[in-house]
Amino acid sequence: MLFRQSGIFHTNYANARSLFPLPADRWMIGLLLAFALTAPFTMSTLVLSTQLLPWLVWTAAVLGLNLILGWTGQFHFGYAAIMGIGAYTAVHGARNGIPWEIAVVLGGVMAAVIGIVFAFAALRVKGLYLALSTLALQFVMDWVISHVPAISGGTQATLQAPDISLLGQAITSDTGLYYVALGWCLIVTVFMLNLRRTGLGRALIAVREKDFAAAVIGVHSLYYKLVAFATSSFIGGISGAILIFTFYRAATPEQFAVNVSIELLAMVIVGGLGSIIGSYFGAAFILLMPGLMNSLIGWLAQLLGISLGIETLAHIPHAVYGALIIIFLLVEPMGLGKMYTNLRNYLLVWPFGYARK
Repeated sequence: MLFRQSGIFHTNYANARSLFPLPADRWMIGLLLAFALTAPFTMSTLVLSTQLLPWLVWTAAVLGLNLILGWTGQFHFGYAAIMGIGAYTAVHGARNGIPWEIAVVLGGVMAAVIGIVFAFAALRVKGLYLALSTLALQFVMDWVISHVPAISGGTQATLQAPDISLLGQAITSDTGLYYVALGWCLIVTVFMLNLRRTGLGRALIAVREKDFAAAVIGVHSLYYKLVAFATSSFIGGISGAILIFTFYRAATPEQFAVNVSIELLAMVIVGGLGSIIGSYFGAAFILLMPGLMNSLIGWLAQLLGISLGIETLAHIPHAVYGALIIIFLLVEPMGLGKMYTNLRNYLLVWPFGYARK
């Protein structure tokens, strides 16, 4: 099997800490990268711009939320507000003549600053109290964005986003916008993969497990929590900006409402807390599965000659979709990422037995 570890010798520390020590992992990453890079030439424009592109941007946002929720163990129910801060800051910057790259980075910086300001107050509490504090951030930012015309133009206003100009080159085609989303998703993924091997990543995990025990060994829990909030908010702010520029093309308050924060939270939980590949799975499941279920149930009803009303057809896929989430979490409470890990561990020893621990 490709996953066999025989013949792999760790002769130095660098090889032992490599991201993908198994040949199978390197081949899999190579094939996935080849598919991602050639997707504009092998898939329809509709699938590329309405499914793959938003999935990549939402995956980057989920990775950012997973940093604070899965790695540091801190609840965050206001992540959509963080994305909205970055989006509106970047759009206003680009509309006022700031180069697109700088405007997007400014969006991330503004999101990080506001995230830290709220974190100073929120991190004095824990558990459900922290969750309520971050939820308050969501409601405060919803009100500010909706009722301050200088930010959004008004409650029902739409703020048009200018075209992307990357390094002086205008990007308006669906293929170009897709590559922008892909590039940002890969940057966040590589950052997260390397972060878990650093002292900062290990410190965040120590804070997640027991913050007072981490303090005993010299890990300043408040400092690392603030660093996690700032980094997560920066990623969320840039993700929100790129989502507006590449997918929505215009910003409205409804795009970053509280229901979006709940969906982001569901993506992290379904994918698996602290799992990088699980973030991809969770975003795909929550984002793409409802549409697939609609198409599948409509096709089955037509195949079986069953006449379903419009209201019934609208509710059945959501019921099946919700049932699938419950089934997945009952089978593996640690999410889809853990399911993948279990399968991979099984292939490591196949055809011999695999004892799940």
